[in-house]
Amino acid sequence: MQKVTERFLSYIKTDTTSVDDAESYPSSPSQLNLGRQLAAELEALGLQDVEQDAHGYVTATVPATVGGAPVIGLISHLDTSNAVAGGPIHPQFVDYEGGSLVLNREAGIVMTPEAFPDLAALKGKRLIVTDGTTLLGADDKAGVAEIMTLAERLMAPGAPRHGKIRIAFTPDEEVGAGTKYFDVAKFGADIAYTVDGGALGELEYETFNAAVAAVTIHGVSVHTGSAKGKMVNAAAIACEFQNMLPERQQPVYTEGYEGFYHLDSIRGGVEHCEMRYLLREHDAAKFQAEKDTIAKIADTLNRKWGSGTVTISVKDQYYNMRPVIEKHMELVEAARKAFEDCGVPVRIQPIRGGTDGAVLSFRGLPCPNLSTGGYLFHSRFELIPEDSLETMVDVLEKLVCRLSGC
Repeated sequence: MQKVTERFLSYIKTDTTSVDDAESYPSSPSQLNLGRQLAAELEALGLQDVEQDAHGYVTATVPATVGGAPVIGLISHLDTSNAVAGGPIHPQFVDYEGGSLVLNREAGIVMTPEAFPDLAALKGKRLIVTDGTTLLGADDKAGVAEIMTLAERLMAPGAPRHGKIRIAFTPDEEVGAGTKYFDVAKFGADIAYTVDGGALGELEYETFNAAVAAVTIHGVSVHTGSAKGKMVNAAAIACEFQNMLPERQQPVYTEGYEGFYHLDSIRGGVEHCEMRYLLREHDAAKFQAEKDTIAKIADTLNRKWGSGTVTISVKDQYYNMRPVIEKHMELVEAARKAFEDCGVPVRIQPIRGGTDGAVLSFRGLPCPNLSTGGYLFHSRFELIPEDSLETMVDVLEKLVCRLSGC
């Protein structure tokens, strides 16, 4: 059998960075390349119904060895975040014994325990890190590798008994489009889990409510020598807009259930400027209040600088899946017991983000989220302990056996 670490290192070789606002789907063709690789591996393992469809979704079936069990779905995504360069990735193994962790001595890229408190819990572990020039890709190729390794185990002679398992690998989750063409009925699962979480033992069934706000500022460019009373500086108004938002409601200041406004990108100059905000709140009323705040700021600036100077477009991305999962808490309990069966302490907590499962839950497929074992996703400091990869495969095996009544 192939080790989960070997699979993970193989998958991160393909740069599958997704692209915001792309006209194609998936947003980057390399996602199709990784999908083809996975489909070929699934066929070689003997899975049934292996398919990569026209949209890049890869699905397959581990046939049941016991009757009467629910059909279980396991889902991870193919793409990686565009927040940091996605390749070429140069992974390193570090036997971490505490203190500062040097990723790239020449470039001066160092992780310190003061800046990254999570390091304290990782002393004595073998970590997979990068050279600090790219992200690692554990979000979510760790989840992909764990599901693939589980599939190999369950197809092997002498595997534990289990019900039918449906596997799906989705494109473009990182740009909020992972479920855009996902056919829940065709997938055919009764229940499912995304394997897309962080540190080992995380179990989540609450997400943010999420929206993206596009702010466009139309300025007037005039030579600075004769600009008085004439120039409308779009870039300066963008700064005004940002400064009118609640200062402490930014990701750097928030945790737990606290929402935020995140300035994800800004580009432009005097005549034209565009800003992209991510709006996040667990509470529906507070989520609406964030959207109202954005609109009020635009109105205030338009009164100051002229009608039409600032225009906004707000698009909802996904909603908190808690109301759905609360009707299926047996899924959370089964996952909790599977972690405990493997000696892993469980942390049930809200996701400070979203997963494909948030949308799928509202489409009739209840879908809590499980850890992958990784840390510091969407950053050049991303890492994953090697033993967490291995343990998550054990957890998934225990979980499908529990849900199958075996």
